[in-house]
Amino acid sequence: MGATGISKSQVSRLCKEIDERVNAFLTRPIEGDWPYLWIDATYDKVRQAGRIVSVAVIVAVGANSDGRREVLGMAVGPSEAETFWTEFLRSLARRGLRGLKLVISDSHEGIKAAVAKVFCATWQRCRVHFMRNLLAHSGKSGRRVVSAFVATAFAQETPDTAKTQWRQVADQLRPKVSKLAALMDEAETDVLAYMSFPREHRTKLHSTNPLERLNGEIKRRSEVVGIFPNEDAITRLVGAILLEQNDEWAVQRARYMTLESVSQIGDDPIVTLPPMAA
Repeated sequence: MGATGISKSQVSRLCKEIDERVNAFLTRPIEGDWPYLWIDATYDKVRQAGRIVSVAVIVAVGANSDGRREVLGMAVGPSEAETFWTEFLRSLARRGLRGLKLVISDSHEGIKAAVAKVFCATWQRCRVHFMRNLLAHSGKSGRRVVSAFVATAFAQETPDTAKTQWRQVADQLRPKVSKLAALMDEAETDVLAYMSFPREHRTKLHSTNPLERLNGEIKRRSEVVGIFPNEDAITRLVGAILLEQNDEWAVQRARYMTLESVSQIGDDPIVTLPPMAA
């Protein structure tokens, strides 16, 4: 392109500009109500005190009462421990996150405990990850049958019928595969939590799949770097990717969820005026 090189001062100036934009984005106030929150983690390698270690990069995406979705935050930490998740969720609350109804994530005791501590919200265990875990204990010959059985519960129209069908499937499996039945007994409430929300939202609420494309892009660009020199470099790259994705969502005309469907989960009752006397 005709460029002969970039000086250290130019690189430093560019990094500073990116850091300022990313920091402003990641610390901006969160306004309005956000009924849904998806959180997930990926891992990157970084140099620390002469060693190469793996660190967790957690990302949160929310859907608000207007049916729009945004990237709400990210953080880098040594592991997915409960204290790390708790501090991250509290940072979202301090920035104004409110109106939360459902948090969707993979099964992790640290996440579940942190959600219970910070928010008065339901926790949804990712259905996709649960099924992978369940089928891993089914054996190659039984995976197709077990998958078909459990799918009948997911196909139900109401929370009550879904729970009834779930228990029937678990009871059918219990005599021959008691371990699978026990896994279903333990996971029932968390895996079926999304069924209590509007039907139009369920395909987006039952798993962390809405984050998969975003996480894939983060991994694709992180793999080019390989090993980051420090955690600030991770925040710079991942934060810039999240800012770019958020801008893309902002210009999309179609809402992630319709206003009519989101209005079904509001807390405020409809207020009507008494009829006027004739």
